[in-house]
Amino acid sequence: MRALKSLVATGIMLASLATAAWAPAQTAPQTELQKKIEQYLRHIYAFGPEVKLVVPEPKDSEVAGLLVTTVELTSGESHDTAKMYISKDGKFLFRGDVSDLSKDPMAETRAKIDLKSAPFVGSETSTVTVVEFADFECPVCRQLHDQLKTVLPNYPQVKFYFKDYPIEQIHPWAKTAALAGHCAFNQKPAAFWKIYDGFYDSQDLVSAANAWDKAVDFAGQAGLDQAAFKTCLASPEAAAAVEASVANARALDVTSTPTIFVNGRRVVGADTATIERFIQYEIGRQKPSARAGNN
Repeated sequence: MRALKSLVATGIMLASLATAAWAPAQTAPQTELQKKIEQYLRHIYAFGPEVKLVVPEPKDSEVAGLLVTTVELTSGESHDTAKMYISKDGKFLFRGDVSDLSKDPMAETRAKIDLKSAPFVGSETSTVTVVEFADFECPVCRQLHDQLKTVLPNYPQVKFYFKDYPIEQIHPWAKTAALAGHCAFNQKPAAFWKIYDGFYDSQDLVSAANAWDKAVDFAGQAGLDQAAFKTCLASPEAAAAVEASVANARALDVTSTPTIFVNGRRVVGADTATIERFIQYEIGRQKPSARAGNN
């Protein structure tokens, strides 16, 4: 998989391809351009017949003069894809993303983040939005939780949102904690942060067997109606809300926790140095003098 991902993005000449190549594995007859692309990739990475390489027919891209296709590579149980651009004369292949210099590069990402009904702290007028997708059972998420307690108070310009992404395959009680956070927020928004701190501060003491009881205890400490809280925990509405947050994470290509977005800029892991750098950049960029300098 790494071989395909390493394909250089600056441009590759296809015309110099050696003639040796393995037979393609396509579901429809290939065009000459498809054959050329597959042969080149097989040749440069020495992909044998055990590797299935599918090159869909290139279509017009958003860039004049370039075609686009998404190559699929399968080897055993591993699968990967890579978007590629091809010059219309069939001579050059480019791997990577195309950026429109006339647009805000973070705007599309920001537009995809669904913040409706997401718990947040900070002013409604904050100019910097930090969104964390996290899992209450994730040790690195707990590390970031502890670090953000000291970082965020330094930036009153920041509004911090929490979004659930419980990874149930490896964290058996993460979804119960996510449900608890949702139900606390529904009953009293400020109570969410009691649940948030409760699970992270007690992470080593929580298990799949006691997560429900811990959630109810935290709810009581937050002053919530525990009977209503229990009903919510078992409700399909709460489960749907958590699943919607997970779906939003996947739409953003979030694959691990914690993943943070600072005004659309992605940070993976408990990398508070980068988070702070992005926050400081956004604050500085929005100052009148900085805006004047960008005009």
